[in-house]
Amino acid sequence: MSIATRADLATEAAPPADTAGRIRRAVLAVYAGLFYVVLYLPILLLLVLSFNESQTIGLPMKGATLRWYGEVFGSQKMLASIANSVMLGIASALIATVLALMLAMGFRQDFPFKGLLMKIILLPILIPGIVGGIIYLIFFGYAEIPFGVWTTALPVHVTWVLPFAFLTLFPRLHGFDRSIEEAAADLGARPFTAFRRIVFPVIKPGVVATVMFAFTLSFDEFIRTLFSIGSQRTVPVHLWSLLSDQMAPFLPAVGVVIMVISMLVSLAGFAASARADRPRR
Repeated sequence: MSIATRADLATEAAPPADTAGRIRRAVLAVYAGLFYVVLYLPILLLLVLSFNESQTIGLPMKGATLRWYGEVFGSQKMLASIANSVMLGIASALIATVLALMLAMGFRQDFPFKGLLMKIILLPILIPGIVGGIIYLIFFGYAEIPFGVWTTALPVHVTWVLPFAFLTLFPRLHGFDRSIEEAAADLGARPFTAFRRIVFPVIKPGVVATVMFAFTLSFDEFIRTLFSIGSQRTVPVHLWSLLSDQMAPFLPAVGVVIMVISMLVSLAGFAASARADRPRR
């Protein structure tokens, strides 16, 4: 068989380019569809079950009702846990963002053991939650610090969200044009004045986004909180206690409330982050 004949046969056997492209697009479409189903179907199911009039959690639907949302917002324990989560999240986010901003400013300079210190700051991310919770439990127990939202849970949450806040702020400050600050210093501006009037207005959207992100991390934190909060409750810990005691029919409504709060804060953070990136693009 000649070389030309073999080439012709290979060409006839090979599928057309448009056919291969259609197959590739079909496979990608199926993959994307399965991905979104697995990702969003449980959320949709949770939303549907939160309106189910049935006394048991599950399908089929026995009617639509807002009763379970009324029980969620009518429960004093649930309202107290929501208040604890919100206040703890706000305090943790603000403290961690301020500390992260100070660290990011300091890391713009060269100093001994800079790399080691950065690894120490990021260490809480690498420690598993249950291990960190046991460490905090033992530490606070030996230190005889009373367990509670503000005595033990707050420092635990600050320690947890600080590395994420630092990783969010450090790239913005590291890429900041320092010649602007040097020009302000040449004109007689003190370092704090240059930061307040030049640096901070530029990075302010990024700082706001960091606060929102840190709040979301604190609001959703469960394992470390469980070991450090004592008899008080945040929303995730209270939800876990409800799951341990009984499968209350209003649990899907609680999940929807938590999801809505987290989504609203996250969207606000994404909007602020996009605003911060717009001048750079």
